Amino acid sequence: MARPQTPQGSLRQRNPPKEAAKPSTFDPEPELDKLAKAAAQRNAAGNEIEFQIGFAVMTLLGFITRFWGINHPNEVVFDEVHFGKFASYYLERTYFFDVHPPLGKLLFAFMGWLVGYDGNFHFENIGDSYIDNNVPYVAYRALPAILGALTVSVTYLIMWESGYSLPACIVASGLILLDNAHIGQTRLILLDATLVFAMACSLLCYIKFYKMRHDPFSRKWWKWLILTGFALSCDISVKYVGTFAFATIGCAVIIDLWDLLDIKRPGGALSLPTFGKHFAARAFGLIVLPFLFYLFWFQVHFAILSRSGPGDDFMSPEFQETLSDNVMLANSHAIEFYDTITIRHKETKVYLHSHDARYPLRYDDGRVSSQGQQVTGYPHNDTNNYWQVLPISNNNEMGKVIKNHDLVRLRHIVTDTILLSHDVASPYYPTNQEFTCVSTEDAFGKRQNDTIFEVRLEHGKNKQEWKTVSGHFKLIHNPSKVAMWTHTKPLPEWGFGQAEINGNKQIPPSSNVWVVEDIASLAADAPRRQKPPRQVKHVPFLKKWLELQGAMFYHNNKLTSSHPYASQPYQWPFLLRGVSFWTQNDTRQQIYFLGNPFGWWLASSLLAVFAGIIGADQMSLRRGIDALDRRTRSRLYNSTGFFFIAWATHFFPFFLMGRQLFLHHYLPAHVASCLVAGSLVEFVFNTEPVDETQSGPTPSPKRHITARERFAGKSMLPAWIATLVILSLVAACWAFFLPLTYGYPGLTVEQVVRRKWLGYDLHFAK
Repeated sequence: MARPQTPQGSLRQRNPPKEAAKPSTFDPEPELDKLAKAAAQRNAAGNEIEFQIGFAVMTLLGFITRFWGINHPNEVVFDEVHFGKFASYYLERTYFFDVHPPLGKLLFAFMGWLVGYDGNFHFENIGDSYIDNNVPYVAYRALPAILGALTVSVTYLIMWESGYSLPACIVASGLILLDNAHIGQTRLILLDATLVFAMACSLLCYIKFYKMRHDPFSRKWWKWLILTGFALSCDISVKYVGTFAFATIGCAVIIDLWDLLDIKRPGGALSLPTFGKHFAARAFGLIVLPFLFYLFWFQVHFAILSRSGPGDDFMSPEFQETLSDNVMLANSHAIEFYDTITIRHKETKVYLHSHDARYPLRYDDGRVSSQGQQVTGYPHNDTNNYWQVLPISNNNEMGKVIKNHDLVRLRHIVTDTILLSHDVASPYYPTNQEFTCVSTEDAFGKRQNDTIFEVRLEHGKNKQEWKTVSGHFKLIHNPSKVAMWTHTKPLPEWGFGQAEINGNKQIPPSSNVWVVEDIASLAADAPRRQKPPRQVKHVPFLKKWLELQGAMFYHNNKLTSSHPYASQPYQWPFLLRGVSFWTQNDTRQQIYFLGNPFGWWLASSLLAVFAGIIGADQMSLRRGIDALDRRTRSRLYNSTGFFFIAWATHFFPFFLMGRQLFLHHYLPAHVASCLVAGSLVEFVFNTEPVDETQSGPTPSPKRHITARERFAGKSMLPAWIATLVILSLVAACWAFFLPLTYGYPGLTVEQVVRRKWLGYDLHFAK
């Protein structure tokens, strides 16, 4: 807009006449500036209040929707059997094992500690009564409910801090507010509310950090950088899928650093030493500090869990001896030659077993066996599980303790035969060797080499004693160098449904590990059983942490079995199926984990629309057509693009996983899709070019255009109409599925059938 002219000429004139330099009795320019500034301040203040009111309303509604009827049902629901149990173990200081990092479970234990609960209830079965067992379950459920409500607030703040209009903020946060899946997951003792909240906070903190890019290394710049790292650390400290948030922020950081290298950037190019400082600061704040925070939660985990518990079996003997009351401290005895022992597989818990029955001549696939005596895995204690440890020579070995790497033979007591492995294919694994037993005559004659085995202690030192309970070992066939191994698939009828034992050529896997459960030949009052009390051992923190990490990753990758409510990633954006959490036959009530269909379909559709807009814009630019103004394109590519990257990095990696997957794995990606939806509402319904004279000057390296300035004086009616229509439809869908989300009231057959939109496997539909 042209500025007014005075009779003396333009106010912008660089060399005014001398007479114009004299003080004027009236100069209109300062007065106009004051009036314009005052009007802008009044307008900005009004918009600020509107945003604050919107934030307060959405936050209040978030708490109402999450806490309404949170005491129902008053019994254990779905995976509360796991995470409620883990909280009780923390309160009892009893060691347990879980595939997820400790932060989320520590927070539940903290809630229990705050209300004075002692953890005596162990959440054994779905449907167990909280009331009968005096469990403060509402306090437990309050934690995810609070975080779920605050996720609505953080979503609103992300849009607000990104400079979007009030309708865009309300749409994005409203899709989270009225989503049945987010509500259902945040009203129960589950980890995902903490995960999603931490993920949303990481996005918000990074946006705040990025807005400080023109004031690098200032106090606020460092504050938001460190808070971003802390949020990322909390994300991965709840579940390992929190790694995806690192990918999101990592992509944004790489783009940011790449821009800093641009010699044409506003303000000039950075020197390489200065760029190095930027790189080092981000590496410290977003990698080093998060890793240290992550380690801290494990330190708390180990400090609390000081007593022996159900998680002992997942850890090494050395680790177990750091726990008080551990059975190894009392029942670990050195094994000597000629002892009779029982050997049990560490993972499947079956005993090494043999009996008179023989392998069939031919297996179902036509292969021929040795027809030797069967060696199997048997789940129950039995006299056929007794084996005597013999030396390979007769040099008066009686009473000699067996040590790591010693060679032995194993004699089956009941059948008086010797364990043997040879180059014959096992029943189920043609590449693995058969295990059988042969007569003592053959064992000490023509087959003597095939009956020699090496005792190889897991992580054992040279000449370390082989002990019961604590002495985890692999039994290596000496001539062929295969490890004794078993698995869960039962043998056919000829093998009585017992487990197959064979020789595994892959020695390193932990599935080859066995343990001697007891020395059957050792009397209860034998001197070896009389031991003075032993002190709890100390193992360095990092050694314990590394062992636990390995066990967590190993068992997490083994979660590959089928589940009736498992789903595939391609089903999630379209909400093709949910998960049954809880049912009650008498009242016909049920909790079925399901998102808001309209909200999910809208968000997924707008993801495709965004990809289409970017594709169309690029195609237009190639043809010389520039349909978007500079500021709109920058916002579309940078801000909305950041949200789209967050969705992609939280969604596509699941296609690479082989473990069980469920609908709740999509919740972080769904939050990102709602951010994209909110930003596109603004793009579609506020596409008019920004009036520079109304909304402020073009952004410079030292000035950020706020949402209040950007939308001052613009007609927001189309956006408000779109917001009202969208949220009305989402609210109607939310209310329709509420009985399945809150678990009440019970529904008739007809009402259940009406909610089977995509064939959802609901209960009580007949």
